[in-house]
Amino acid sequence: MLQLLEITGNLNMLGYAIATLAPGLGVAWIFSSVINGTARQPEARGAMMGTAFIGFAVVEALAVIAIALAFVL
Repeated sequence: MLQLLEITGNLNMLGYAIATLAPGLGVAWIFSSVINGTARQPEARGAMMGTAFIGFAVVEALAVIAIALAFVL
């Protein structure tokens, strides 16, 4: 007799796991660009870091919104 596998649980967490890839890559790209820019023009480090932290905050806000939606839905 063939028995089917019953899958229980919530697929929202799987969606959230996939959605965490984008903020992770975004943070990596932001700070790799700052490192690259600092290597090319060290005196502009302060301006680049300020912009990088604003970008970092926006990208992390997207991750927080994603986890909130994963629990709400």
